[in-house]
Amino acid sequence: MIHCVAGSTALVLDSPHSGVSYPDDFGFSCELATLRCAEDTHVEKLYDFAPSLDVAWIEARFPRSYLDANRDTTEIDVAMFDASWPHPVATDARLLAKVRLGKGLIWRSTDEGVPIYARQLTVAEVQARIARCWQPYHAAVQQAIDAAHARHGYSLHINCHSMPALASSHATDFPGEAHADFVVGNRDDTTSSPALGEWFCAQLRAMGYGVSYNHPYKGVELVRRHSDPARQRHSIQLEINRKLYMDEATLQLHAGFNPLRANLRQLVESLLCVDPRRL
Repeated sequence: MIHCVAGSTALVLDSPHSGVSYPDDFGFSCELATLRCAEDTHVEKLYDFAPSLDVAWIEARFPRSYLDANRDTTEIDVAMFDASWPHPVATDARLLAKVRLGKGLIWRSTDEGVPIYARQLTVAEVQARIARCWQPYHAAVQQAIDAAHARHGYSLHINCHSMPALASSHATDFPGEAHADFVVGNRDDTTSSPALGEWFCAQLRAMGYGVSYNHPYKGVELVRRHSDPARQRHSIQLEINRKLYMDEATLQLHAGFNPLRANLRQLVESLLCVDPRRL
């Protein structure tokens, strides 16, 4: 359910939402084509050069709609279950806002508000998803970052995502907003140094892209959990507009894919020369 490639550099890349292996026990009731819109489609292809640069790569093969590895295990909609949930549940308003949209750890509905299940889930099956997917994914990211930091005295982590050209009705607090080419997120300069966040923006703008910083995506659980800038553990969430490389209706790659992939490789190669302690 998880694909990992070790690296020898200070850089770690992970893609938690590009998985397309839909488990037999999913039990969804909506159309698969509708569900597939939740994927960060083809992100793993955009970064398939990473191992050749000795960059660590972690990739979820399970789909985001089955379990969202970029959410905390407390982001639970208890109304989805047929029995009481025996574990802690989030009380933070920001976390609960996503749960209300149907976008907790276990999705209730798609980005367009289409219900995913025509049944209640059992506590046991969700616990199994956490054990089989969430826990090993976060362990793999943590291990790769720890190893990079031990080797170099600092670590650089890119949490790799894609986003639709227009924000969906149930995805963010800004439905219908036209997204920039890239959104660089570091939770308002708390998961990386401000200098590193600005470095990303400057590099992408120099390539001719439109860039937004911490809007509308600031970064979520993976950058929050695995960063500590004061100890030189820096994490950035990088969102790519899907219109740059694919047809959102058919999910097919178009002519923009290869130039974008080349620019991402250039970005990663430049980042490999960056020591965040000297920015």
